[in-house]
Amino acid sequence: MSDVVVYGATGAGVAAAAAAAETGASTVLVEPGAHVGGMVSGGLSWTDVGDPRVLGGFAGRFYQAVAEHYRVPLWVVKGPEPHVAEQLLTRMLERAGVEVRLQTTAVPEAAVYVDASYEGDLMAGLGVAYAVGRESRELYGETWAGRQPAWRPGKHNFDVIVPPFAEDGSLLPFVREPELDERGWPRERPGEGDGGLQAYAFRLCLTQADDRLPWTEPEGYDAAELELLRRYLAAVGDRIGAGDLLGLVPGLLPNGKCDVNSIGPFSLNLLDGSNREYPDGDAAARARVRARHLRYTQSLLWFLATDEDVPPGIRAEIRSWGRCADEFADTDGWPHQLYVRESRRMLGDYVLREADLLEGREQPDAVGLGSYNIDVREIERTWRYLPEYVRTAAAFNEGYLSVAVPTYAIPYRSLVPRREECTNLLVPVCLSASHVAFASVRMEPTFMLLGHAAGLAAAQCGRRGVAVQDADLGELQAALRAAGQVLSPLGG
Repeated sequence: MSDVVVYGATGAGVAAAAAAAETGASTVLVEPGAHVGGMVSGGLSWTDVGDPRVLGGFAGRFYQAVAEHYRVPLWVVKGPEPHVAEQLLTRMLERAGVEVRLQTTAVPEAAVYVDASYEGDLMAGLGVAYAVGRESRELYGETWAGRQPAWRPGKHNFDVIVPPFAEDGSLLPFVREPELDERGWPRERPGEGDGGLQAYAFRLCLTQADDRLPWTEPEGYDAAELELLRRYLAAVGDRIGAGDLLGLVPGLLPNGKCDVNSIGPFSLNLLDGSNREYPDGDAAARARVRARHLRYTQSLLWFLATDEDVPPGIRAEIRSWGRCADEFADTDGWPHQLYVRESRRMLGDYVLREADLLEGREQPDAVGLGSYNIDVREIERTWRYLPEYVRTAAAFNEGYLSVAVPTYAIPYRSLVPRREECTNLLVPVCLSASHVAFASVRMEPTFMLLGHAAGLAAAQCGRRGVAVQDADLGELQAALRAAGQVLSPLGG
């Protein structure tokens, strides 16, 4: 039997496993996929850090290793190329003496477990309670919870009228049917909890190098599926470029590469609500979700690169980019990790919530700090009638939200289940937080901080033979501070 088993080789999982092993605990890291690093090596290279002063411990060591690899000062490079990230994380595991088991869901027996997966599968399998999707404002008294108002302006929404219906009256693809009232009008209900999830996507790593992999027509491609995008492009004319759709920035990453995120109203984010099948879905259901997202991504890019209704400037710019020949070699240049922005969230000893963030509350059992905005990406694309017109319907993207926060403490209690449910599990990714709070915590550097804390706590509790709820917090916080972890909110 191992002292510690970590499930999920995400950045948090690598941090947890390395931290546990470095204390002398026998540690096994189990990963269902074929790669180490999760989104850190799976396409999310341009890292949302927040306040870099909070990044100590394993997270600080990782970004220092990135700087040393590229021979530049810390933070000159905000993130490494995907294959470099995987190399660095693998090396850190090897140096710590972690046993890594890839492409398996078999979890060996251990004294203490850490579920560092994006999905919380081990947590759910152990019978720990959890929530999925956004709650109502009333549940935790949160201003920013629940469904958001229609027509919140911004770059993630349409700034022109784009009709959502086909000629036969059916909704166009990639538009989700809203709940209708007795008039046949969509219900608003701002602040209502509906279980909606932030959009998933594939974060691409692209290049303009001569050896780039060219775009190819995906199997079963149907340009008619992109009719909404066609209408949008016709409405905006030459006011936008490819960068307004995909955020293409040459040289954003080392060696001329670019981490491509969602930026415009029609982007790599798939907003049809199909990701709601993912969190509690079985392997087949999740495979369908991943396949749907990949096909959507491939179709979108092929459309932008080739369709005659796309403005020539956008077509030319998209064709100047391609997948990197030296990234994601075993998946033909497409990322191996779906960007699961949120899945399950544990209902643990303490639910971190909006007020904890906005007020920068101190926590006596703090194990790390968060600092990035409350960042809720679009939940769905739907439609509304415009009140200033007679029965004129328009598509819009609902759910996007960005709210600034100070640095705030994340308590150990949010990493542990309720005692009556499980006493030997820590959860640093699908932690106990509201939908609003999780939207800030969900950044990869923060996950690394929490993974580091979970690994140390798991090793300590296994050594002492106590429940994770009875960890010696003084010992844990002292070890974190010794590793450079910051535990008290910072001013300025």
